[in-house]
Amino acid sequence: MDLNHSRSVTLNDGNFMPVLGFGTSASDEVPKNKAGEATKVAIDVGFRHIDAAYFYQNEEEIGKALREKMADGTVKREDIFYTTKLWLTFLRQELVRPALERSLKKLGLDYVDLFIIHFPFALKPGEELVLKDASGEIILDIVDFRDTWEVSLEKCKDAGLTKSIGVSNFNDKQLEMILNKPGLKYRPVCNQVECHPYLNQSKLLEFCQSKDIVVVAYSALGSHRDPNWVERDSPYLLEDPILNAIAKKHNRSPGQVALRYQLQRGGWGGGVVLAKSFNEKRIKENFQVFDFELTPEDMKAIDGLNRNFRYAKFLFAVDHPHYPLSEEY
Repeated sequence: MDLNHSRSVTLNDGNFMPVLGFGTSASDEVPKNKAGEATKVAIDVGFRHIDAAYFYQNEEEIGKALREKMADGTVKREDIFYTTKLWLTFLRQELVRPALERSLKKLGLDYVDLFIIHFPFALKPGEELVLKDASGEIILDIVDFRDTWEVSLEKCKDAGLTKSIGVSNFNDKQLEMILNKPGLKYRPVCNQVECHPYLNQSKLLEFCQSKDIVVVAYSALGSHRDPNWVERDSPYLLEDPILNAIAKKHNRSPGQVALRYQLQRGGWGGGVVLAKSFNEKRIKENFQVFDFELTPEDMKAIDGLNRNFRYAKFLFAVDHPHYPLSEEY
C-alpha cells in the first residue's frame, strides 16, 4: 500500500491505517453533495483515510468524489483507506454481505479497506434506517453480534470485499465476547468510539492496547451538535480555556491541539483520530497537525480535562441488552 507508514498504524491483520482520518457524517440539514465536495478537498489537502457509513446516506456522493480524484491522477485506489459501517438494521447474518455489497455498489468500488459493526445493538430490519412503532418509539431487535461477526464479517473479509474488519461503540466486555468466541478467525482490528479531552477513554484505550486493537477517536473536536443525537446544552469543547491557552502557546487552533492530543497518545493504544468538517479552511487546518508537538505538561493538562462527558448517548437503545454505555468503559 502506497501510504506514508510513519503516519499509519499497523493493524493486527498486517494492514496499515492512516492515523488521521476524514469524517463524513453530517446532520440532515447538510445537502448530500457537500460530502462529495468536502471529500475532494480533503484528498487534495492530503487526507488518505476516509471514514464513512451506510447510515450517513452519502456514499454515492463520496464514491463519485473518490473516482474523480483517481481519474485525475491525484490518488490511486491503493492510496485510499476507506471505512464503511454495518448499520443496525443489517446485523442478522443473512443481511450483512448484501449490506456491504450495497455500499460497494453506491461507491463504485470493488472493496473497502475496513468494514465495522456500527453498534453492538440491532434495530428491526427493513428498508428504512430506523423503524418506529405506532407511538414513535424506535423498534429494537435482538441479534447476537458474535454471530454477526463470525458468520458474516469474517466471510466478507475472506471474500475480499473488505481488507479488515472491526467494531464501533463496543465496551470492554463486548470486545471480550468476540475475542473469547470459540473458533474466532479474525480479531477486530479497531474499536471506533467517541473520544476527546472531556471523554478521554483512558481505561478503554489501555484495554484495547493490551488486546492489539486500535482505538479510533470520533467526535475528537466535540460534536456537530445534531439535536437528534446531542443535547443542546452540551459544553463546547473547543471553547475550553485550557485547550485555548495551549493552542495560543503553540500558535495553533484549539481543534489542532485536540487532534494532536489523540495522535500523541499513540504509544499506549490511541493514535488514530477522525476530523470532520465540510469547511475548506477547517479541512486544511485539521490536516496541519504533524508539524508541531505537545509537551508532556500540555498532555497532562489536557488529560486533566476529562469529565467522562459523552456528547452521544444513544438513549433510544438504553434498554437494549447490548446497550454499550452502561459499563465503565
